[in-house]
Amino acid sequence: MPGSKSKSKSKSEKGNGAKQQQLLQERRDPYEVLAVDRNATDQQIKTAYRKMALKYHPDKNGDDPVAADMFKEVTFSYNILSDPDKRRQYDNSGFQAIDGDNQELELDLSSLNTVNTVFAALFSKLGVPIKTTVSATVLEEALNGAVTVNELKLGQSVVRKVEKQTADFYSVQITEKEARLGLVCRVHSSNKSKFKLLYFEQEENGGLSLALQEDSIRTGKVTSAGMFFLGFTVYRFEQSNSVSAAKDPDSAFFKKLDGFQPCEINELKAGTHVFAVYGDNFFKSASYTIEVICAEPFSEEKEKLKDVEAKIITKRAELSKFESEYREVLAKFSEMTSRYAQEMQTIDELLSERNTIHAAYTTNPALKRNSSTSKVKNSAKGLTSEEDEEGSRKEKKEKDKESVQDRLRKKKWFNIPVKMDRKKPC
Repeated sequence: MPGSKSKSKSKSEKGNGAKQQQLLQERRDPYEVLAVDRNATDQQIKTAYRKMALKYHPDKNGDDPVAADMFKEVTFSYNILSDPDKRRQYDNSGFQAIDGDNQELELDLSSLNTVNTVFAALFSKLGVPIKTTVSATVLEEALNGAVTVNELKLGQSVVRKVEKQTADFYSVQITEKEARLGLVCRVHSSNKSKFKLLYFEQEENGGLSLALQEDSIRTGKVTSAGMFFLGFTVYRFEQSNSVSAAKDPDSAFFKKLDGFQPCEINELKAGTHVFAVYGDNFFKSASYTIEVICAEPFSEEKEKLKDVEAKIITKRAELSKFESEYREVLAKFSEMTSRYAQEMQTIDELLSERNTIHAAYTTNPALKRNSSTSKVKNSAKGLTSEEDEEGSRKEKKEKDKESVQDRLRKKKWFNIPVKMDRKKPC
């Protein structure tokens, strides 16, 4: 019965809604999962995620179902807190404001098979943003001290190639003076290769743990990435998702500076520091040039950078205030626009009604007089036609009578009896 189907459907929908509500209640707070404070910076969240992802990564834990679930939970929590929009939505409304089906995942390309890697590369070519993460194998080897570290002198440029999903490690020795003046590490690729610039901190056991990461950005025909340790707060700027920006340009504008976040490490101490270049291409190796330089020649640029970033922070606060004013004015404008359309429609209807009434005075009487005149003419025509028909009938009768008489006369003429004697000759 149709009724029973609809009832069963409604019951199933209610059941699905109850299950979804239960799942929302069972989910742990993302801040709790990553063990970070609610005021944690993006870099602190990223660092915490990497440590936990490495701990529970499937490659390291085999078929352990508990570790697999923890890895999924850690990844899900990071996907919320690493996105400024989703983080704000969660802080305001909890999990109900987050659409779990649309979460962007960071892919470990080294763990994908060939088919999945091809699809990921195809989507990236089409402009779909594909986030990638450093291979768990590379992080684990670094943490265990099982990587080869090449010495890199300050001010020296090195040109090399790194295979996909692997990393080249470099150590740089700096003095107290160089640390005080500041340090800049920069990498670029003229082949437009994708790569990640990594900075590692040394652990007590001699291993290396990932502390900072910068993805390469394409500018013209070159991709580049850089890290700045200048002795004051330096900010990184992560672009928002272009797809969401196209859907809501206003929100994208007001949230544009949300990706402007302070770096966790702003200065380095004297000693040895380790950097790495990670190949982030889908299929081929990445060509690059790496260089670590002292910031002493760039004293003027340092002051300009400090000044402009301070202005950006001020502008971000102003933009937040301006958004509320803009939304209020926009709502009022929408209301006025709607009223404008309604008033215009009302005026047009009133004028149309007035024109119809005016037309009744000028057009309708003339139409009535013409119709009455036509009726008189038609009635006169009707009488005339009847008289004509009557006259034609009488005339026809007279003609018929004359023709009958004429036939009778001719018949009498031809019926005259004439007797002849055939025996007598003429």
